[in-house]
Amino acid sequence: MRTLNLGILAHVDAGKTSLTERLLHSAGVIDEIGSVDDGSTQTDSLALERQRGITIKSAVMSFVIDDITVNLIDTPGHPDFIAEVERVLSVLDGAVLVVSAVEGVQAQTRVLMRTLQRLRIPTLIFVNKIDRGGARYEHVLHSMSERLAPAVIPMGSVDGLGTRGARCAPFTAADADFTSKLVDLLADHNDAFLAAYVDDEATVSYPRLRGELAAQTQQALVHPVYFGSAITGAGVEALITGITELLPATEGDVDGPVSGTVFKIERGPAGEKIAYVRMFSGTVRTRDLLRFYGDGDGDGVGDGEGKVTAVSVFDRGPAVRRASVDAGQIGKLWGLGDIRIGDAIGVSRTGPARHHFAPPTLETAVIPCRPADKGTLHVALVQFAEQDPLINLRQDDIRKEVFVSLYGEVQKEVIQATLANEFGIDVTFRETTTICVERPNGTGAAVEIMGKDPNPFLATVGLRIDPAPIDTGVEFRLEVELGSMPYAFMKAVEDTVKETLHQGIHGWQVTDCTVTMTHSGYAPRQSHSHAVFDKSMSSTGADFRNLTPLVLMSALKQAGSGVYEPMHRFHLELPADTFGAIMPVLARLRAIPLSPEVRGPSCLLEGEIPAARVHELQQQLPALTRGEGVLESAFDHYQPVTGTIPTRTRTDHDPLHRKEYLLNVVRRVAGRRESGSDSP
Repeated sequence: MRTLNLGILAHVDAGKTSLTERLLHSAGVIDEIGSVDDGSTQTDSLALERQRGITIKSAVMSFVIDDITVNLIDTPGHPDFIAEVERVLSVLDGAVLVVSAVEGVQAQTRVLMRTLQRLRIPTLIFVNKIDRGGARYEHVLHSMSERLAPAVIPMGSVDGLGTRGARCAPFTAADADFTSKLVDLLADHNDAFLAAYVDDEATVSYPRLRGELAAQTQQALVHPVYFGSAITGAGVEALITGITELLPATEGDVDGPVSGTVFKIERGPAGEKIAYVRMFSGTVRTRDLLRFYGDGDGDGVGDGEGKVTAVSVFDRGPAVRRASVDAGQIGKLWGLGDIRIGDAIGVSRTGPARHHFAPPTLETAVIPCRPADKGTLHVALVQFAEQDPLINLRQDDIRKEVFVSLYGEVQKEVIQATLANEFGIDVTFRETTTICVERPNGTGAAVEIMGKDPNPFLATVGLRIDPAPIDTGVEFRLEVELGSMPYAFMKAVEDTVKETLHQGIHGWQVTDCTVTMTHSGYAPRQSHSHAVFDKSMSSTGADFRNLTPLVLMSALKQAGSGVYEPMHRFHLELPADTFGAIMPVLARLRAIPLSPEVRGPSCLLEGEIPAARVHELQQQLPALTRGEGVLESAFDHYQPVTGTIPTRTRTDHDPLHRKEYLLNVVRRVAGRRESGSDSP
């Protein structure tokens, strides 16, 4: 049987979870359609999700249509939980992007569609809520072609738009206007198809048109649009037909090498780790010994291994216990205690993991109300971090506080409620602050030679740091021969470079740079005549781990670094007569608005605003617009900070500004070499 791993994505409140319920009901998986408002949906299983009426964690359900098993993944729509969407993208065969017929294209809709297009994920669009007052057809189509993708085509018409009795009628071969538009759209992406049509229109039959539509949809070149209502069921059957006809279902190679990706981690009732895995090929069975790779390259150097103690597979609803999980399926694995989100199992198909969305731009310190809870709080937050790889923890060793990175204030509320409900820890938060980044201004280089003062280590390390293109992260390169010293020492330098760049000159993470190793050297393993290892004469990995930060930060100081703050693109809809009142506030918040667009009594305003000021604007908006203003925003880019450069609280492990650091290291190394306690 073929398998289709399908993601349901949308801006919050577009009706994504309701559509999931309707699809499960249509496929016969559930007898009753749950309600988001009542907290009775299948995929919103967390108590907090039911209380708030929003999706916080991605959830998987399975159903069968004809000969296709669809693993449906419902994802959060709120931008504060974009990390849940991030990890789902790597396992999708196709997606349905849900758009509200009332609100139309929203900020998060655009963020999601840009990412789906960049990853070439075949995507259908479902315009929901045609039964609601204010629902629009032509306006939404025009907005999608302008703001989402030009290659969209409606697959049916709507009668009774905006009423409870709204119905959809799929277009057929008899709809001349539809077939004409379809030909024009498909010809834009296929010259051979265009030539055949020009030569003889009669040779391009309707079945051929549908076949070409499926081919181009599966290449993510065009995006069919279906209108309907998840609540009434209107248009859903046509969408199901589109899912089976136009999206790429596959038959996995169950006999091939084991290859899979972990896209979600959760904890069971006893605290055991459960890994959600999408299998691309091969079969994983209970009691198999699995290797997994954190860098996603599957190069034979494993980051860990574990024995699978139990397997569940999603089959016609939730996951059920099975002896194995096969290619094409999504399963849950127990027993892999060290596995993390993004790890590759077996042979990787995806290469090193890359983030598809911007990292969090806010952070706050989490303070336990009871000092005795500090240890428990740290354990709880570590579990948060392992389940959410974009949500970083930062230990401030000077202030003895733990900082957590955030996408928004709603996420802070969820963390607070989860800590209270699941761990019994009451917490408060310090004021939310912005996370900036550092980028090198130019090129800097430094080198420390073994045996030359002030280098106390049995290691030679030379590093050069250069600026790199925006959004490329940190790349490590070699200008020395790979065999010039043991691989373990090379790896120690590379890992330490990436760890050290978590704090730059001003305390922020350094990104968009290339670090090149220009010099290397080591002392080979030495022994006395009685064959006892002599540590004082032989290099160890610790030598390279201790020396690398000093060399790297010297190079970065020579290059200089600039601090960049995150900027959001905002979309503001407000009464036209309040425009004059909002402009001075935007100026004070350092927002840069574009020209306003007046539509009758309403005014639409777009522009950019520092991420640090979004929440303040949101708080002031009701008073400025009589409660009628609607603000949407999403991260867009980083821009250089002007004026006073913000600095981040540094940690005790930062080597940059502590004059005693090198002296302390010398003492420590000397003591270890005398005692022989540092293993090679």
